[in-house]
Amino acid sequence: MDNKEILKSEEKESQASKSQFALGKQNYLLIAISFILIVVGFVLMMGSGSTEEAYNPDIFSTRRIVIAPTITFIGFVCIIFAILRKPKN
Repeated sequence: MDNKEILKSEEKESQASKSQFALGKQNYLLIAISFILIVVGFVLMMGSGSTEEAYNPDIFSTRRIVIAPTITFIGFVCIIFAILRKPKN
């Protein structure tokens, strides 16, 4: 075997290994962004709750009951979209 044949066989192997992935690079990027959205949503929901001794009216704030769950839900929908999106060849 000469060097050209070795290089051709290595190129075929690298092309075969690239095609073995179910998702493309863009899919993984979208999944990462979606995961960050979910984490941001859960962080926005965090805060202290009410206890028997003290009532905390912040548990009913718009940020904790509207905005944060909406961001989290959008993140989950985006993950589904990122997984189902067909990678471009």
